[in-house]
Amino acid sequence: MSTAGEMITETFDYDGGRQVTVYLPAERPQAIVFAGDGELIAPLGADLEAADLPATLIAGVHRPADEALRLHEYSPGFDPRRFSAHERFFVDEVGAWVRSRFGVTLPAERTAVCGVSAGAELALALGLRHPDVYGTIWCASPGGGYRPPVTMPNSLPRTYLVAGTLEPFFLENATRWADALRATGAEVILTERIGSHGDAFWREEFPLMAAWTPGR
Repeated sequence: MSTAGEMITETFDYDGGRQVTVYLPAERPQAIVFAGDGELIAPLGADLEAADLPATLIAGVHRPADEALRLHEYSPGFDPRRFSAHERFFVDEVGAWVRSRFGVTLPAERTAVCGVSAGAELALALGLRHPDVYGTIWCASPGGGYRPPVTMPNSLPRTYLVAGTLEPFFLENATRWADALRATGAEVILTERIGSHGDAFWREEFPLMAAWTPGR
């Protein structure tokens, strides 16, 4: 089993000072996960190592303190200008920083974008818009602000969806996405199990998402 890695946080100029926290595994990364709500997701890298999964670097972009701004950044329909600015920061600036700072460049099939709740909407939006960057989407309990587009892209990432039986609104959203993606022929898994909306539920699923990623 791997020795635990380290947490590294850096502040960027975006939006007056936005932090990004990276979980850097003890061994050279074999996979990379980019996530919104980074203060929540990045520490889960230790869970992957405890589960004896291959070394995974997690780059988590922190959310804004204002919940309305978070929704506007994470879902393209509310404020397209703010979403686009955050998209450029997340995909381009943070991606380039990870490659430069940690010397890690991996193909799309070993790069995932991850999110929970509203962050799951962000993961879906970025995965659909950048399948050349993110080969896999990890999506837990997606909110309903971003729904499947009428016309899907020709190239779609593999998608892992999970929602709990005790969060019916989010389970409905996850099912809607699973049906829409499957209709295009995309590779999708939808896990439905007993659980409610919250960190404990998502944390239990995180290693299962990682184990499903190609190259494992």
